[in-house]
Amino acid sequence: MKTIIAEDLHKSYNKGSVKALDGLNLDVEEGTVLGVLGPNGAGKTTTVRVLATLLMPDSGRATVAGIDVLKNPDEVRKIIGLSGQYAAVDETLTGWDNLIMFGRLYHLSAKQAKERAVELLEQFSLTDSAKRPIRTYSGGMRRRLDLAASLIVKPKVLFLDEPTTGLDPRGRQDMWGVINELVKGGVTLLLTTQYLEEADHLADEIAVIDHGRVIARGTSDTLKKQVGGERLEIVVENQHMAATREIVAKVSGGAINVDEGLRQISAPVTTGSKALIEAAKLLDEKGIHPLDIGLKRPSLDDVFLSLTGHVAEEKKDEDLASTGKKRGR
Repeated sequence: MKTIIAEDLHKSYNKGSVKALDGLNLDVEEGTVLGVLGPNGAGKTTTVRVLATLLMPDSGRATVAGIDVLKNPDEVRKIIGLSGQYAAVDETLTGWDNLIMFGRLYHLSAKQAKERAVELLEQFSLTDSAKRPIRTYSGGMRRRLDLAASLIVKPKVLFLDEPTTGLDPRGRQDMWGVINELVKGGVTLLLTTQYLEEADHLADEIAVIDHGRVIARGTSDTLKKQVGGERLEIVVENQHMAATREIVAKVSGGAINVDEGLRQISAPVTTGSKALIEAAKLLDEKGIHPLDIGLKRPSLDDVFLSLTGHVAEEKKDEDLASTGKKRGR
């Protein structure tokens, strides 16, 4: 069953001069994680805002759990949770007070709000800091509290818009653990991210967005196969470059890449370790001792570069703070 469906979504800004969404189509299977990858301005946040009923598209349709997002936004809001790029918590209040406030805004009784706050503070390891003002929290703690607030009503569907932006590696790993537990509990999740390893780690499927459209979709392994299989890479001394290139040509049927600066010769191979063993044998016969030799599988970085023509960008917090808005979103 498709829990999230978006069909031919269009959205423009600045009187049509900036196309944030240009016929975007995607869907998410119930109980799975769809990772949405894309650079700044690709349309990721606009997609989330439309699906979460915060923004009206110019055209197209969308449903969440079978409910029309445009016709019945109030019904959609009852079953979803949303955590944006920046923690939407009140810094003057304590963590406890923030969760109580969110609970009451969701029309929970005072008793229900308190019970849920206790549960979430424990789940997100924030119990010891519950009575501290948010302004004393670290970035990671704020992100955890923001995610906790999005789970007040135990949503069936969760939208996480770059949830680990600004976190250090430890904080990111902690957040991944929390997200994995939510999915195990049956939550359907749409996750936008610029961290390729994050999508690789969390997502059942990945959709790559560029210029407001989905340009590729599949599992991590499927997408990696689109840019070719394994590559044989050999690093040798300068005087052996020509001979090594000839050897690589014998074990590979693909285009050979020579990097003079790195003294590296590489090429795609279809026989994996067999090609590696054969190359090592031929090198030994020629009396060439490689400085390095091995097989490399394509990464999501390779996929992204192949599909979009540029590397994935990481947002600069100071740039966003200075502009006060997101480019092309």
